[in-house]
Amino acid sequence: MSTQDAYPIDVEAIRADFPVLDRNVGGDVTTPGEGDDDTEPLVYLDNAATSQTPKAVVDSIVDYYYSYNANVHRGIHQLSQEASVAYEEAHDNVADFIGADGREEIIFVKNTTEAMNLVAYAWGLAELGKGDSVVTTQMEHHASLVTWQQICKRTGAELRFIEIDDEGRLDMEHAAELIDDSTEMVSLVHISNALGTINPVAEITEMAHEVDAYSFVDGAQSVPTRPVDVGEIDADFLAFSGHKMLGPTGIGVLYGKEHILESMQPYLYGGDMIRKVTYDESTWEDLPWKFEAGTPSIAQAIALDAAIDYLEDIGMENIQAHEELLAEYAYDQLNRYDDVTIYGPPGDDRGGLVGFNVDGVHAHDLSSILNDFAVAIRAGDHCTQPLHDTLGAAASARASFYVYNTREEIDALVEAVDDARQLFA
Repeated sequence: MSTQDAYPIDVEAIRADFPVLDRNVGGDVTTPGEGDDDTEPLVYLDNAATSQTPKAVVDSIVDYYYSYNANVHRGIHQLSQEASVAYEEAHDNVADFIGADGREEIIFVKNTTEAMNLVAYAWGLAELGKGDSVVTTQMEHHASLVTWQQICKRTGAELRFIEIDDEGRLDMEHAAELIDDSTEMVSLVHISNALGTINPVAEITEMAHEVDAYSFVDGAQSVPTRPVDVGEIDADFLAFSGHKMLGPTGIGVLYGKEHILESMQPYLYGGDMIRKVTYDESTWEDLPWKFEAGTPSIAQAIALDAAIDYLEDIGMENIQAHEELLAEYAYDQLNRYDDVTIYGPPGDDRGGLVGFNVDGVHAHDLSSILNDFAVAIRAGDHCTQPLHDTLGAAASARASFYVYNTREEIDALVEAVDDARQLFA
């Protein structure tokens, strides 16, 4: 069996679409921490932070700026009409991608964080008050945790946290205790960006609906890596970012059920989100434009459209299978070392990342050494400081995988980790 036969996707063909993977980085591997020459082939394992971008997506941006660069919904001329059609069709493609009912349910924002804030301010400030509760989890990204924390402080609502067990899974009995008649919103991450835990979002959404609460799913790590259907999980809101799914920075998506979005007031005010304005009153444009004030991220939306086409050509089921293969392999290889602590569930039951620490080596030092071996990982608290406090870790290292990664790259990661272990022994 060839190396390629071991993968559910054609990794070699995919890698050819990413020029950055051909560059050299790092330093002299004989002097870890001292070398500064770019001599080693890049091993990019920081995809949970930002994925790389294929030529097809970059070409879509270039084509927009070279061929029909104009503002949308503002002009009768041909370029504006072409840009408007492309921008609107991007909404349609996103809706199809996640199983939404139509473009009315797709709001373009800058990123997942802005999507969280949009709902928290436009819905939360109006609907939450004393006696209400918002339920979230101990593994939330700051984009969710801090946002709901501050909204609850302003409104007097109580913020509750579902605890995790020793394997980094949600305590579902505790969830059932916290989600009660006072609950108005249950907001949870689909896949933890620090633990790799895949949360049962459909089950928790059902628990929320049983008490007439809404659910908000943070799909930043799940939508890029596996099939996600908002109808199947019945989420009321879902958010994700383009830059984690082969798209550009500066574009994200908020999905919301149409009847809920209709009931909400706008989060931002200005051009393009209004229907009629007088000196005394204003009325709002139809969905989704009601929540897209000002000139939007047109080129980024068109590029996100191209990124979705690229992912669908590979097949989201295939992408999920590839990530699971790599995650299990990385878990098993790192788990051989007694002085390596891996966070989260076992390797065959996690998303495409592995968070870990090496005894006696700070995560930042480990990342610096790995950089000298041209291995790019993330080190820090991954915007989950309270979770790291719960884990008893100031920081952790994180290797995260995507469509262009290989087992050979994980071998390079493990070899570099082993050298760091010996350096600090």
